[in-house]
Amino acid sequence: MMKAPICPRCQGELSEPSAWHSAWQCDRHGAVQPLRPAHVPSAEGLHGLLKVAAVPVWLPWPIPLGWLVTGFTGAGDDRSGTRGCAVALSGPNPVGGLGEMLVVSEEPGLGLGAGLAGLAGPDPGEGFAAGPPHAVVRFGHHEAPLWSVESAGAAVFAGEVLANWLWIILWPDSAGTLLLENLSLRDLRDPGQDLDVPFGALSPRLPG
Repeated sequence: MMKAPICPRCQGELSEPSAWHSAWQCDRHGAVQPLRPAHVPSAEGLHGLLKVAAVPVWLPWPIPLGWLVTGFTGAGDDRSGTRGCAVALSGPNPVGGLGEMLVVSEEPGLGLGAGLAGLAGPDPGEGFAAGPPHAVVRFGHHEAPLWSVESAGAAVFAGEVLANWLWIILWPDSAGTLLLENLSLRDLRDPGQDLDVPFGALSPRLPG
C-alpha cells in the first residue's frame, strides 16, 4: 500500500487539498509541498524522480571512492512537479566508519533541507553566510560557496545555486571532511549523460 505524503519540514501527517484550501496542509506549518515516499535506489527509482523534477537533481560526480547511491525523495504536487528533492549516498567516512550524505535541492521556503538536517527551518536561518564560505562545490564551469549551518550530530552545509537552495548534510559530523575535496556536482536532469551510477540499499535517512 502506498504511504501517504508527509510534511517536508516536520514529517508530520498532511491534510489533502479540499474545497477550503488548494494546497496540502500541515497542522504545524500550514500549506506545504507534500513529501512523497522515497524512490528505491535503482535506475527506475531515479527515472521516477527525474521525470517530474522542477529543480536540479544533484549527484556528486565522480562519486567519492567506495560510496553508493542509496535512494531519492521529492516534495511537490501533481500540478507543479517536484520543487525539492534529495539524493542519498553512503560510504566510508574519511576518518573511519560509515558515512551518510544527503544532497538536497529545493526552492526557497520549502523546508526540505532544513527538515532533513533537524532544523526549525525552512531556510538556513539568521546570520547565514555572514562570513567567508566554509566549502566550495563545482558544477560545470561554475563554483558555488557553501556555509556551515549548526546542527546536532550532522555536518550541514548550505548555499544558493541557480536560485535554489543547495544543502549537503553528512552523518556523522566528521564526514564533513569530504567537502575538503571540493566535490563536483552534476544535475542528473541534463541530457546526454551516460553515468554508471552504483546503487546500494535504501537509506534510513530518507523519510517515508
